[in-house]
Amino acid sequence: MIIGVNARLLLPRKLEGIGWFAHESLKRITRQHPEHEFHFYFDRPFDPSFVFNSNVKPFVLFPQARHPYLWYLFFEWSIPFALKKSKADLFFSPDGWLSLSSSKPAVGVIHDLNFEHHADFFTDRGILNYYRKNFPKFAHKATRLATVSEYSKQDIIDTYHIDPEKIDVVYNGCNAEFKPLTTSEKTEVLNRYTQNCPYFLFVGSIHKRKNLAHLFKAFDQFKTQTDSKIKLLIVGSKKWWKGEIEDTFQAMTFKDEVVFSGHLDSAELAKVTGAALALTYISFFEGFGIPILEAFHAEIPVITSNTTSMPEVAADAALFVDPYSVDSIAEAMRAIYRDNNLRERLIEKGRVRKDNFSWDKTATLLWRTLEKTIIW
Repeated sequence: MIIGVNARLLLPRKLEGIGWFAHESLKRITRQHPEHEFHFYFDRPFDPSFVFNSNVKPFVLFPQARHPYLWYLFFEWSIPFALKKSKADLFFSPDGWLSLSSSKPAVGVIHDLNFEHHADFFTDRGILNYYRKNFPKFAHKATRLATVSEYSKQDIIDTYHIDPEKIDVVYNGCNAEFKPLTTSEKTEVLNRYTQNCPYFLFVGSIHKRKNLAHLFKAFDQFKTQTDSKIKLLIVGSKKWWKGEIEDTFQAMTFKDEVVFSGHLDSAELAKVTGAALALTYISFFEGFGIPILEAFHAEIPVITSNTTSMPEVAADAALFVDPYSVDSIAEAMRAIYRDNNLRERLIEKGRVRKDNFSWDKTATLLWRTLEKTIIW
């Protein structure tokens, strides 16, 4: 069997949530199934490290698919041509984009539908309009769908009126670099990033959906009420920095206690996670939330939102907050800071909870979805 794969998010040193999902699942699937041939369709020159096995054949298609017009050309012209030329039996897209012009059986992974519920998250109306116009079509076009949480599955069912039997839940996993640090390793990280001060950690794109504005306000409140030396470390690129997020930061009383690291590779991120006082992951909307798992593996406490998929992922192993309430977030930060027993309880529950998720499980379940598509 020949499986065509949308590999456009396999970008060296730029892997984020969906990119890691594609990387870790495809690496395992291609190696575990040498009897099949996988054609990886990139939209730019690729890194050889993404050719995971001898049964992977890479192809660079035109154009680079990075905005709606180019998305259309890539998926409605280049992909159908490549699938037909290679006589592929199936098209797999780990980021949910499908080709409406191709008649090949197709599996799409729709991670979440935040764009259907929060137009305010988007500054580019063209992108928002593309998503809202085309993702319902992709969902109905797919032979089968996968998604990363029960929350997202139900959202797809309710929003797009898709048969529940057509959708499989395939949870994310966590990379092996994330693990507890020794005392000396923690000290080295603290010295490098925060002048040997403890810190709360945020990981993710600096985007309105991630709720940085409320986190900044809550951190200000926390600092005012505790007079502590704790800092806030922000890991992520400032792609969507301008506007509310920057304005809120500039208005902070304790903005000098906020440290920006920029984007970090996975090895360095694992160190920064393992040395943190706690993860503050208080998004308004998530389809899963991989940093929660990373914190569990690194054995640090988690503060996260009581909305969308985050309670499903964290279960009883996190301190939940209302992401719309600055007071709720600040109260959780104070509790983590003051209560060592609470921190230890959360860490222990995280040790247990993390075993429910792994990239091996992800790959196994995703392969079952692909097999069902052929049988279908």
